[in-house]
Amino acid sequence: MLALAFAGLSSRAFAQEFPYDRDMVLETRPMRGGKRVPVLAIEPGGRAQIDLWCKRGQGQATIAGSTVTIAVGAMNGEPCTPERAQADEEMIAALSQVTNWNQRGAVVTLTGGVTLRFRLATN
Repeated sequence: MLALAFAGLSSRAFAQEFPYDRDMVLETRPMRGGKRVPVLAIEPGGRAQIDLWCKRGQGQATIAGSTVTIAVGAMNGEPCTPERAQADEEMIAALSQVTNWNQRGAVVTLTGGVTLRFRLATN
């Protein structure tokens, strides 16, 4: 009987809504000598705030169902080590290749060229 109740619901009823206006913190350890890790936040209109190890800037996200694209805009940075600068460039490239997203609990996974796992901030 329960199966019949669910049979009438469309698959859209089970689709998750993207966690807009939430800070998503990359699941990684801070680099040696610092506490900062990348954070991504996307507003309902698609404006994205991108904070990396050294660079910060804006981007534009387009989300439709489980698909997502992120266009990284101009990034400003502070002086940092070559290791952090390289990590920033790799993250910019990875964000630019994102094609899909999903969420399980407090973890948002962006997939594309590489898989990026973010944890929703609780503050």
